[in-house]
Amino acid sequence: MSPVQGGFSRAVSSITAGAAVVDVTPAVGAAMSGFVARSSPSTGVHDPITVRAVCVEDTALVTVDVVGLHEDFCAAVARGTSLPAENVRVHATHTHGGPASVPGRLGDEADPVWLESLEASCINAVEEALQNRRPARLLSGYGIEVGVAQNRRRPDGPVDRSLPVAQLVDSDGHPIAVLASYACHPVVLSADNTLLTADYPGVVRRVVEQRSPGAVAMFLTGCAGDANTGHAASASVSLRANDSRTFAAAEAAGTAIAAAVAAAPLKPCDGPIAAAVGQTELTIDADPQVAEASRWGEIAADPNSDPAAAALMRCWANWAARTAASAPTTWTARVGVLIWGGIRIITLPGEPFARTSLDIRAALDRSTGSGMPHHGNGATFVVGYTDGCPGYLPPACEHPHGGYEVLEAHRYYNLPGPFAPDSATRLTQTALTLAAQVATPKPGQSKATNAS
Repeated sequence: MSPVQGGFSRAVSSITAGAAVVDVTPAVGAAMSGFVARSSPSTGVHDPITVRAVCVEDTALVTVDVVGLHEDFCAAVARGTSLPAENVRVHATHTHGGPASVPGRLGDEADPVWLESLEASCINAVEEALQNRRPARLLSGYGIEVGVAQNRRRPDGPVDRSLPVAQLVDSDGHPIAVLASYACHPVVLSADNTLLTADYPGVVRRVVEQRSPGAVAMFLTGCAGDANTGHAASASVSLRANDSRTFAAAEAAGTAIAAAVAAAPLKPCDGPIAAAVGQTELTIDADPQVAEASRWGEIAADPNSDPAAAALMRCWANWAARTAASAPTTWTARVGVLIWGGIRIITLPGEPFARTSLDIRAALDRSTGSGMPHHGNGATFVVGYTDGCPGYLPPACEHPHGGYEVLEAHRYYNLPGPFAPDSATRLTQTALTLAAQVATPKPGQSKATNAS
C-alpha cells in the first residue's frame, strides 16, 4: 500500500469555486453499456449525457454520465488539466442507459473517437470551472432518508441511507454548485431501454437546478454495488418491458431525492482545503466456476434459449475463451480524499457495497470525537465509481452469500476472476489512512504532502 501518493493541505481564510457543464451526448446509434442482455445500439436520446466539473481552489471533481471509466482514462484526464494530477477526481455516475465507455470491459464496444472527445471534454470542463472560480462559501448537511434505495441481494442486507449535500454560493449568495450523493444503482431503466439517459441522477440534477437557478448540480453515486430501487440483479437478464422500471419510475425516484436535497438543513463549513491520493494492490482470485464454460457455450448456441439468457451465456463463454487461462493477478486501486472546509469526500474505485461506506463514515465520525453519525463541521461523502471501474468490490461478509456480484460479474468486466474477499477492507484502510495523514495546517501555513 502507498498511503499518500501526493497531495496538499492548505489553510485558507476564504475560498474560490467554479463549475461547468459540457454536453457529450453521442450520435444516435452509439453502442450502449450496462446490460449483457441488450445488444441494440441507442435509438434516441431521452436526456443529455453530460460532463460536470466543480473546482474548489485548485482541486476538482469531474462526473461523467456513463456506466464506468477505465483507470487509464481517468489518469489521462487528471494529467491533462492545469491542476496537479493528484487533485483531480474523475467519477462515473454509473448510469446503465449511457454510451459504452470502458475499453475491454462491460461489452467492449466503446467508440475510441468518442472516448477521445470525451477525454477532451472532461479536461475542458475542469478548465472552464477554473476560469469560472469566484469567492465562495461552503455549506453542507444531510437530506432526510428518502427510502429509494433497497438492498438488491437480500432483504436483511445493509443500505447506506445517507444523503450528503454540499452547496457553494458566491459572496452575494448566488448559487455556484450543489453536490449530492446517494448510494443506489442508476439502473431504474431496464435492458429494453435503448434511449440514452442519465437515469435518476439526471432527474435529481434537473430538479435541483430548477430550484436553484444558476447552480450546476452534481450527483455522485455512493457505494451502490448492492443497492438499487428494488429488483434483483438477475431481473436485468431480460429484454421484456417492466412496469416498475420506466422513465416515470426514474422521475419519481429522482424527484424524491431532489426534494430531500432542497430541504436539507445546511450549515456553513470552514476549514482547510486538502487533497491526497493513495494506491493499494487488490488481488484477483481464480474463477471457481470456469469448468462450466462448455455448458455456457451450449446454452448460448441453443436456438430454444431465451435471447437474454443466451446473450449472458455467450458473454461468459467468450470471456472463458479469452481469459480463463489467465493467471490470477492484481489490480492497483486508486483511493482519494478531498477536504473542502469541513466537507470530506472519500473516493473509491469500482463498485463498493454499502457496508464499505458505512464502515468508513463510522470510523471518520469516531475520529472527530462525535461518536455519532453526521455530527461535525461538514458532511462526509463516500462514493464509488471513481478513478477506474474494474468490477464489484464486495466486503468479505458478502462472499458467503454468493450471487452475481460475488461470483459472476467479473466476466462482464473481463477480469480473470473476482476480487479477493479482503479487497473492500484494503480500500477502507487506505481511505482512513489518507484521511488521517492529510494534516490540518495552522492558519497561514501551507503544507504539501508527498510520501509513499
